[in-house]
Amino acid sequence: MSDVAIPPAAPETPRPRILIVDDQRNMRTTTALVLRQQGYDVAEAESGEAALSRLLAEPFDVVLTDLKMAPLDGLAVLRGALEISPSTQVIVMTGYGTVESAVEAMQQGACDYVNKPFKESELLMRVQRALERRRLIVDMGFFSDEFRQRYKLDNLVGRSAPMRELLTKVVRIAPTDVTVLITGESGTGKELIARAIHANSKRSSRPFVPVNCGALSETLMESELFGHVKGAFTGAVKLRQGLFEEASGGTFFFDEIAETTPAFQVMLLRVIQEHEIRRVGDNESIPVDVRVIAATNQDLKQAIAEKRFREDLFYRLNVVPLHAPPLRERKEDIPLLAQHFISRFNHRNGARRVLTRGALQKMAAHDFRGNVRELENVVEQAAALTHGDEIEADGVFIEAPAAPAAEATGVRTLAQVVDGAERRAIEASMERNGGQLEKVARELKVSTTTLWRKMKRLGMRKD
Repeated sequence: MSDVAIPPAAPETPRPRILIVDDQRNMRTTTALVLRQQGYDVAEAESGEAALSRLLAEPFDVVLTDLKMAPLDGLAVLRGALEISPSTQVIVMTGYGTVESAVEAMQQGACDYVNKPFKESELLMRVQRALERRRLIVDMGFFSDEFRQRYKLDNLVGRSAPMRELLTKVVRIAPTDVTVLITGESGTGKELIARAIHANSKRSSRPFVPVNCGALSETLMESELFGHVKGAFTGAVKLRQGLFEEASGGTFFFDEIAETTPAFQVMLLRVIQEHEIRRVGDNESIPVDVRVIAATNQDLKQAIAEKRFREDLFYRLNVVPLHAPPLRERKEDIPLLAQHFISRFNHRNGARRVLTRGALQKMAAHDFRGNVRELENVVEQAAALTHGDEIEADGVFIEAPAAPAAEATGVRTLAQVVDGAERRAIEASMERNGGQLEKVARELKVSTTTLWRKMKRLGMRKD
């Protein structure tokens, strides 16, 4: 009898992982039991802080969280889950029968909600639907040509983890009407992000209106946006509709929002809250339907402390915060961006320029303080000045940045000193408390959310 080769067993498909977050033990354990009986790998968290610690430490496919918890509620868990792992699907549970809370959670990125008490069949159906949605997102891949064309993301180029997180959130929040605040350094593509949100929204057939707040005076901006009645000021010879009226149903993008005056901030706050405007010189209000997206390269919390920006407007704008990562934090995207810019140059100029490996390596080694805008200029210059079709490394002209005063003298900035002190304090507390984030947070007298945000900014891992 001849030997028969037995094929190796196929690897076992990992069970979907679900995290249940509820401060009511009976509800939490009962829900976990139902899901475990269906073969799911279930973990439990008794608070929002514990949930964020679990999410930092291990991956989950679905998070099922109660909304009413203290001190961190379900919305904080939702925001934390989306920041840590954008592909994780979040289902919110509310036992208060208020649709408003569930709608707010959906606007901020939750995939579904369920009212307590719920039937087993309803819970299982919603969990299965969330798993299918996550599987579709992962299998489809955010960076296939089909996906990028479908969601009009052609100008947001990159495969790095920061870009994956950003594009996940863009696709998730675009169909809603939620207000968005985009932060990031100059040249990181904040307007491109805003345009992508508009293009994927139900408002895409209406105008996208970008306004550079730093380029217009308060008086001119007020008249342009809100319009004016005849005789409102010298030169106002007839009634004029403002952009808000003309573009009702569209999206307004306020770039450099920190450059506005407190008086204008009051007017914008009214538009967001009341969905109405008042023309200059008019006493009657006019309803408008617009979505507001704002962007800034400044620290708005510092601006609030310095009385340059209204705190109430900040919280109205910061419903969904998005951060455009600087290019130095996603260097693996530099070759992709360079190829994108050279292709665009070739298309516009009927050329056939090609970047050599040496040219790409030279660009990838550089810290582009001007971010994507600086890289685009470098590629355009190299393409315009090269004698042949191949762009070599010596054809790429990059100005060496001047050494900062701190590097030249060995003196650290205050921010560097603070970062170093925070890192040492967190590391020492982690060692004393065995890496348990809840204990570390209590010892350092900060919330768990604040702690893991600091750790992420400092590049620290739980282990």
